[in-house]
Amino acid sequence: MTRFLHYGLLLLLPACARTPRPSSDLVNKYHDAVIRQIGTAQDERNPTALLPFLTNANPAYRREAALALASVQAPAAGPGLIRLLRDGDPGVRRAAAYALGQIGDSTAVDSLRERVLKEPNGMVCRYVHEALGRTVTRRSLPELWRAETPSDTARIGALAWGLSRAALRGLSSPESIRRTVLVLDSPKLPVHARLAAVAGLARTRGYDADLARLATATLLRVAQKDQSAPVRAAAATALGKIAAAPTPANSAAVALAAQSPAGLAAVLARLATQDPDYRVRLSALRALPFGAETYSASRLAVLSALSHDQAPVALTAAEWLLAHAKGESGAALGTLADGNQRASPRVRATLLQAVVRHANAATRPSLTETIRQRYAGAPTVYEKGFLLQALGEDPASFDFVRTEAFAPGQSPVVAGYALAALLAIRRHADFPAVRHTDFAAAMRQALATGDVAQLGTAAEALADARLYPETQPADLAALRQAQSKLQLPREIEAWQSLQQALDKLEKAPQPTPLPIATARQHPIDWAVVQRVPLHQQVRMRTSRGTILLELKPNEAPGSVASFVALTEQKFYDNLYFHRVVPNFVAQGGDPRGDGNGSAPYNLRSEFGDLRYQEGSVGLASAGKDTESCQFFITHTATPHLDGRYTIFAQVVGGLDVVHKLDIGDQILSVDLVQKAIK
Repeated sequence: MTRFLHYGLLLLLPACARTPRPSSDLVNKYHDAVIRQIGTAQDERNPTALLPFLTNANPAYRREAALALASVQAPAAGPGLIRLLRDGDPGVRRAAAYALGQIGDSTAVDSLRERVLKEPNGMVCRYVHEALGRTVTRRSLPELWRAETPSDTARIGALAWGLSRAALRGLSSPESIRRTVLVLDSPKLPVHARLAAVAGLARTRGYDADLARLATATLLRVAQKDQSAPVRAAAATALGKIAAAPTPANSAAVALAAQSPAGLAAVLARLATQDPDYRVRLSALRALPFGAETYSASRLAVLSALSHDQAPVALTAAEWLLAHAKGESGAALGTLADGNQRASPRVRATLLQAVVRHANAATRPSLTETIRQRYAGAPTVYEKGFLLQALGEDPASFDFVRTEAFAPGQSPVVAGYALAALLAIRRHADFPAVRHTDFAAAMRQALATGDVAQLGTAAEALADARLYPETQPADLAALRQAQSKLQLPREIEAWQSLQQALDKLEKAPQPTPLPIATARQHPIDWAVVQRVPLHQQVRMRTSRGTILLELKPNEAPGSVASFVALTEQKFYDNLYFHRVVPNFVAQGGDPRGDGNGSAPYNLRSEFGDLRYQEGSVGLASAGKDTESCQFFITHTATPHLDGRYTIFAQVVGGLDVVHKLDIGDQILSVDLVQKAIK
């Protein structure tokens, strides 16, 4: 996820902070000095200090040490954690299994399989199965279902999680698909297990024919009848994989959906237009096939969705046309764009982008001139950015876009969109060869600006062998010079982009490690953590409405302390949501407003025992231990993010507002609620 850039030096949090003093029944666990000691060792990435706690007489400290090692992810902790799988305290066994899964050490597979057979606690069994799914290799994948014969709903659900975790890692087989389908067909399976199973099928790669043969009937049932919208949405995504598979991979799906080639498309079209939950509609729209036999039915559903009163649905329909329109004239698409005056600027701009992409050479100049005129009058930097994306479809707009990219005093948001549009123009099949040198000059100019967003785009361009088949020494020197001027850790994401380009161009045998900031650079402020009670709420007022968050100090103390400090300094007031992916996340908290901004420090990742559900609030990062001020809120359960991004809060009010957020919506204010709510 993109993030980061400079906002100036922040003041240290004053001692007279306004966070309410916790009552005795709301204190978080870090009032215990030993647990603070464990938390500090975790933050310092010091497994040597943590390992002795695995044998502490107090089960609470054994548990906390295991959870800390889940964030540190030190392979050396494996033997000690394996021993804790036999601990007398189920909480300790659960934490040990979670940590082994986070470490992902394949040598733990045998111990985990043995524990599954012996574990009497249903919840611990689920954690052990998940850990097994996170540690198996392609060769040991069968250990997931050899571990036991499921005999009750809880154990079947545990198997669902194990299979799903393996599939999310790209580990599947025909037999794992068959086992997942059997799990889904089990009666009374809880919703979280159904979601895990379907999410695993939706992420299965390389087995389209087996997925179609084994899972189509079950997925059709789930997509149309399951009571959970996230489960239906995930099933629609999996059906889209089947519908897009080449014949004969989807022949079974065709036969089961209806006795015609368009049968499966009709099911997806029905979901896209009739499901009561917009997230299912989105997933079905994205899954609509676009082959010659199915395009007509899909197109009707897309055109219907364009007029939907929820902007994410209309946007997804516009994006489908942009990607898949066949035989559509620019004029016809232009009529759609002009006829959607109630649509959001982002939807209209996406339609205009589709217009330009599919227009013929004779009509394109007048279309792009219309876009430029709209650009001149666009009221926000984000709307200007959307329109620049549309111009990225037109090679003749190169000079206009380049001027906007480097205009004096240009907004970093607009400048970033403009340079990305230049890269899109250069990749266009009709980009004239005589302008190649002009593009190269623009990329060198971008490197010279030192702007972190432009640096990333220029690095991407220089590392593209299709654009630069022969690397010039001057290009390498320009990349290194730009990298040398960056301020770490604040500009670590730009540093990473430049280094990835250098590694590729210089054919480095291994990726260059990130220069991760240590805990000494910004240690956890335990005084702040201790005065944040459990259930502490935060009121976030946005231009769409108010969202209430509940902080998670027990699971993410460093992240919570940072968020509280920034909140009390009014850091987040008047910032924007710069990234919104419908049915995924809304992301904000960037002082630049474009996803490249940061506070002056980084945090260490805190992979607490939490799962991404609807309304989970996580920290954006450029890799482990690079978190800072940017946060995102999920629209739905996103199990592929679990254990990879810090969760530090949960939405407890205003979920409807979260689903309305779009790029350019403003964070008006963020304040701690003075009275914590149990």
